[in-house]
Amino acid sequence: MINDGKEFNLLREPWIVVMKDDGTLEEVGLIEVFERAHEFRALAGELPTQDIAMMRLLLAILHSVYGRFDPQGNFRPLYDDGDAQVIPDDAFDRWKAIWDEGRFSQPILRQYLERYEDRFWLFHPERPFYQVPGLDKATDYTAAKLNGELAESNNKLRLFSSRSGVAKSSLTYAEAARWLLYVNGYDDTSGKPKGKSKGEKLPSPGAGWLGKLGLVVAVGQNLFETLMLNLTLLQDGAKLWEPGEPIWELDHVRDMERCKIPLPRNPAELLTLQSRRLLLHREGDRVVRYSLLGGDFFPEENAFVEQMTVWRRSTNRKKGPEEFKPRRHDPSRQIWRDFAALFVSREWRLPGVVSWMKQLKYRKLVDRPLFRFQIAAVKYGDKDFFIDDVFSDGIAFHADLMNEDKLGEAWIGRILDEIETTDLLVRQVGLLAQHIARAEGESDGARLRDIAGEVREQAYFRLDRPFRRWLEAIEPARDKPEEVSARWWEQAQRIVREVGRELVENCGPQAYIERVVIDNKQEHRYSVPQAYNQFLYKTKTISNLKGG
Repeated sequence: MINDGKEFNLLREPWIVVMKDDGTLEEVGLIEVFERAHEFRALAGELPTQDIAMMRLLLAILHSVYGRFDPQGNFRPLYDDGDAQVIPDDAFDRWKAIWDEGRFSQPILRQYLERYEDRFWLFHPERPFYQVPGLDKATDYTAAKLNGELAESNNKLRLFSSRSGVAKSSLTYAEAARWLLYVNGYDDTSGKPKGKSKGEKLPSPGAGWLGKLGLVVAVGQNLFETLMLNLTLLQDGAKLWEPGEPIWELDHVRDMERCKIPLPRNPAELLTLQSRRLLLHREGDRVVRYSLLGGDFFPEENAFVEQMTVWRRSTNRKKGPEEFKPRRHDPSRQIWRDFAALFVSREWRLPGVVSWMKQLKYRKLVDRPLFRFQIAAVKYGDKDFFIDDVFSDGIAFHADLMNEDKLGEAWIGRILDEIETTDLLVRQVGLLAQHIARAEGESDGARLRDIAGEVREQAYFRLDRPFRRWLEAIEPARDKPEEVSARWWEQAQRIVREVGRELVENCGPQAYIERVVIDNKQEHRYSVPQAYNQFLYKTKTISNLKGG
């Protein structure tokens, strides 16, 4: 029943999909998801990227509450007030008090949500949640575009659609609310305003903020733990945040199209960033379309308020301080191949959540033998004009590897060495594939690169699970580094050599006859026996592999 234009209250209506311990799914509202977070295994929406968008909403609420109030409900902000009345240790003390309870049982959390209940209606005549009324110049899209599961690229035909009929052309209110968060964070750049004046140029916000990131989150044993592990009450685990307000606390929301704003200084502001101006449209009890305009954006450089991304050092910065930008994940790379970028502070700027986890480990606030992390991202095509793919990956390793002591540093160095060795092994099997193709008569450079790339991808696929098991089994205080490294070398060498042997077995007989190729006036000879012998020699020992 519609009440004064208000309908579907997100605090009380079920719309957040969660997984219970028995693997079944349930939909709950915002109040219930916090009260029962310790009972749920994880968020379980339609896509892993959607789950991260949902997690960021939940974290914004937690920052808004526990950044200001202690667990007893007393107003004691953890913000930098300039007079040293609050110190970073206060943030760790508050975090530990909540963590030790094992659940969000503090009444202040429900009281806060109920105080702002009027801002959490999906449909509201003045302040619909995460939306802007009006939007005269907006682009209209169907519900199928809002649904990230159905979003298509390059006009491809989906052969086995998970939805059809009414379910494809419209969404329930619960579904629309989830995808509202998703589109706000990951929307592509295809949306254009209507009625733009001739010659008018507006700044381009690019893809949604989450689409620009290489997202990484810590994973706990249940939803309560996952939210707490990502509740970075200090910037990069060290610095007090500045005050800030989430979108629902503002008296007025911005409705101007493509608005360049100052860099947010507080997680509550960033986590509720309105990358798009959105408005849902409904018929009966279903959402059938939505309106969209470009929203808020800010420069990416050194935007360290963002705690969930990998960073890359700017290569064209010659003067002034170092400059970092968010680095997107490469869907073709397994997460362990980017171990250095994610977890090694001496080579990269770490994601804030990783720095926070290091501090929790250092201060002995979290007692877990294994730390788990997940990455997720969307892959765009054609200058971010459409979403081409959605992917996620995860990794687990012993918590002692997060220690920045001699033991932890030694083991991190060892792991990085083994990843480098693995990359060199895979490179050799790619070269073998190219040489065999040359011996068979292939001369096109692009095709040769494709052949090598396909074989390398196959090799990494076969190495993937064994490497994860090897990494997860390392116990730094017990194991001997030389034995652990030797164990991985034997595995990796055997797997890569199996790929090489299969290449030789599957090549045609003409490849065994020596083929002479003149390239830049130089003579090159290719044959399978020669190429395979060279491959076996290079992969015989680590010394040979590295050029010894």
